[in-house]
Amino acid sequence: MAGAGNLPETMRAVEITRPGGPEVLQPCSRPVPVPGPGQILIRLTHAGVNRPDALQRAGAYAPPPGASPLPGLEGAGHVAAIGPGVTGWAPGDAVCALLPGGGYAEYVVTDAAHALPVPEGLDLKAAACLPETCFTVWSNVVMRGGLIAGERFLVHGGSSGIGTTAIQIAAALGARVFATAGSAGKCAACEGLGAERAINYREADFVTLMQAEGGADLILDMVGGDYVARNLAALADDGRLVQIAFLEGPKVTVNLAPMMVRRLTITGSTLRPQSDLAKARIAGALRAHLWPQIAAGRVAPVIDSEFPLDQAAAAHARMESSAHIGKIVLRIAG
Repeated sequence: MAGAGNLPETMRAVEITRPGGPEVLQPCSRPVPVPGPGQILIRLTHAGVNRPDALQRAGAYAPPPGASPLPGLEGAGHVAAIGPGVTGWAPGDAVCALLPGGGYAEYVVTDAAHALPVPEGLDLKAAACLPETCFTVWSNVVMRGGLIAGERFLVHGGSSGIGTTAIQIAAALGARVFATAGSAGKCAACEGLGAERAINYREADFVTLMQAEGGADLILDMVGGDYVARNLAALADDGRLVQIAFLEGPKVTVNLAPMMVRRLTITGSTLRPQSDLAKARIAGALRAHLWPQIAAGRVAPVIDSEFPLDQAAAAHARMESSAHIGKIVLRIAG
């Protein structure tokens, strides 16, 4: 293991003491992990907070075999050590990375192929907000959903971390972008990021409005529940619905006959269970296609708030309040 000469034996971290609400997140001390073959050890300065972290905290999203039981799926910092067989990274490199878990800590290991350089012009706090969101949006909107210039794209939860990223990526691709959000302020934020129209779902019916535009060619949804049938009604012929979460539940009753008559596609994915190779391929696509857009200032993370690591419970409470716009980040060092 290269670069491990001055590493401490233990580190500060936040653990899930039992399944439950934000209060079950508690500071702790853990051994510094050791990178294995193909892995890098990162000394984190910041970590992003994401909905899957809350699901794991509640006992509804177990980490994959071999992953750290600590929450945290993305972060940024500096390479502290490299494992056997790693090329392209050296101790001291600034990096942001998709993590299998363990991001609520001073040090974390991840596959070297899931790490990316910090985009030009971004600091580490901003870079920590990129990986989980960008991997999710790019793989589902572009690679799976096939969005192209000129198409009509609708994203639900437009003011969330996923939503603010999806709006910018779709706009950079030349799509016509629509979003839903729950307040006038959130709708204004969505339109400021590039949405042609943001729909306050408390006051207007997105189905009617999208049908008036000719229907959405692609919808990115994380709501589920009764939104599934409504999304199908809001699609244009040959439209695609990509499901990435089910905040209102995954079990629905829906008439699928229109799917056949109108040639609709229903698909979806989750990121964490995918293979290391699949995640490496997404990282390669991001580096080639999205990182230049970020460096050019056309796409940027929207940061709602920052909390110290030992206040991770407060960060989760903020996220679950749904009052935030954009990403919530933990400050770990610096």
